[in-house]
Amino acid sequence: MSTQKKIVVCGAGGFIGGHLVADLLRQGQTNIRAVDIKPLGEWFQKFDKIENLSLDLGEKAACEKALEGGSLVYNLAADMGGMGFIENNKALCMLTVLINTHLLMAAKKHGVERFFYSSSACVYAADKQVNPDVTALKEADAYPAMAEDGYGWEKLFSERMCRHFTEDFGLLTRVARYHNVYGPIGTYEGGREKAPAAICRKVITAKLSGKHEIEIWGDGHQTRSFQYIDDCVMGTQKIMHSANVTMPINLGSSEMVTINQLVDLAEEIAGVKLKRNYNLKAPKGVNGRNSDNTLIQKLLGWEPSISLKSGLEKTYRWIYDDITAKK
Repeated sequence: MSTQKKIVVCGAGGFIGGHLVADLLRQGQTNIRAVDIKPLGEWFQKFDKIENLSLDLGEKAACEKALEGGSLVYNLAADMGGMGFIENNKALCMLTVLINTHLLMAAKKHGVERFFYSSSACVYAADKQVNPDVTALKEADAYPAMAEDGYGWEKLFSERMCRHFTEDFGLLTRVARYHNVYGPIGTYEGGREKAPAAICRKVITAKLSGKHEIEIWGDGHQTRSFQYIDDCVMGTQKIMHSANVTMPINLGSSEMVTINQLVDLAEEIAGVKLKRNYNLKAPKGVNGRNSDNTLIQKLLGWEPSISLKSGLEKTYRWIYDDITAKK
């Protein structure tokens, strides 16, 4: 990939965006514009060798400024979080539609070469996710549409926007449906954290406090697959530069576990056993979700492969170090 083409990463101050910028820099890319709504001092990762802009991409003028001169655009920007956030902030999640809409308009205006959109497994139909022993979700399972209320519907609509900008205006778009991305240098408290980070934090807190109990949202039998950040960053770039991934495609691990098994792994890493208290009234999402990777294997000859045990241990160590450094 040429180092002369300007790469724009939207949502660069967030978890995935920060790791993507870091990886691009490791590859020798320096012609990068990083954009996020957060003040620069609040970015998860910020790199001084590149252009960093604090802009509200919900505004059309900000999107035009962000994409001016850009060639390759990664749109990772969204108002989102884990299940505790998206179930209680449906309107905010829906308003994210302004970001992708205005970015697509700006991409068309500025003649952007390629546009990547980060969608989500939350687009999948709810009636295909009612059983913990779920059949892995194929890309076609998003229709007939019955997406996650709020967040999932916004993602599905924005996927269609990408498709129609390609069909009507010739803008080359790529769409990946992320499945539960986790890893170090991310949110683990405050309400927007996802399950792996939340479980790590709860296990660490229980161990440090000596109160060996943990609250689990739901009955613990819900199933999910969790994708380590390094696989997500690699897959994102493979999809962006692919010649034949012209439709939304799963980007996730196919290693399915129950939430109880996720807790088992965190306890093993911590060297503790905790009493489990199940909060059946807490947000828990669908009963079962897993990624069918048949299509990504066929089109890219690749799929996420970092095991949950390996990735969770790295995540746990980072959260543990961050928590203890603040004490």
